[in-house]
Amino acid sequence: MSVLDKRSADQRHPRPEKGPGPSPEAEAGDTTAGGAAAPDTTAEAAKPAPERSRSGGRGLPLVLNAVSVALGIALWWALASAGFKLPTPPEVVDRAATLISDGTLADDALASLTRVLIGFALGTAVAVPVGFLMGWYGILRGLIEPWIQFFRTIPPLAIIPLAVVAMGIDETPKIFVIFLAAFLACVISTFQGVVNVDRTLINAARVLGAGDATIFARVVVPASTPFILVGMRVGLGSAWATLVAAELIAAQEGLGYRMQNAQLYYDLPTIFVGLISIGILGLLMDRVLLLAERRLTRWQERR
Repeated sequence: MSVLDKRSADQRHPRPEKGPGPSPEAEAGDTTAGGAAAPDTTAEAAKPAPERSRSGGRGLPLVLNAVSVALGIALWWALASAGFKLPTPPEVVDRAATLISDGTLADDALASLTRVLIGFALGTAVAVPVGFLMGWYGILRGLIEPWIQFFRTIPPLAIIPLAVVAMGIDETPKIFVIFLAAFLACVISTFQGVVNVDRTLINAARVLGAGDATIFARVVVPASTPFILVGMRVGLGSAWATLVAAELIAAQEGLGYRMQNAQLYYDLPTIFVGLISIGILGLLMDRVLLLAERRLTRWQERR
């Protein structure tokens, strides 16, 4: 290589000057007080943080729920020990063990759960299409909405005498009252879900050439799903709340029937067993609906 070539090569790729200052490699990785190179912890510290926050976010509600249950039981025990007419938790546990051992609790829970599931499923199955029709067609809204609002002002329990006279004393009036409670709660939520769909989305779909059927299936139904599921959760609570009164209609088994029968003998532990059983079954069903809501509305932003 000639001198000119070597000089031009040096100009294109200048060599770093040697001196007392730190080298580029040393500047890239700072040294600690002990002389060892400090690790680059920026990326490493950023990675586990979301995992810790997600695990903490999942575990914290469970811990809070356990603490809440423990505090509730402690308060209950304290009130019973203070002289209030309440059975203590051990007394309720003993009665529950007796009812479980002889099969009474299982039979009552199955009977009540069957009534609630049938009434709730029928109420939801009718409420969702009726709510869609009310929200999508103005003529049907004008025809149906007054009757919906009229029956909403009448408690489902007030329908029991009419149901007994018109339907007899078998399972039909019990399921009908539960159906009515679930239907009235769910139909309003579905209707509001359709009405509250962003008009911009519908107009954008029309501009892209979508017909009414496509807009309804691809825009209205997904946008209304959160409202429907909230209405289903409210309807489920109304169904369980109506159960006890519904089982007064010549029932021979069921949690509500067992509680009413225990009332005649001032059997508080049995009443508490029924209350706790209804609460647990309702909570489990609500959690199933909540899980379905999270799966079906993943697109929705959550806090």
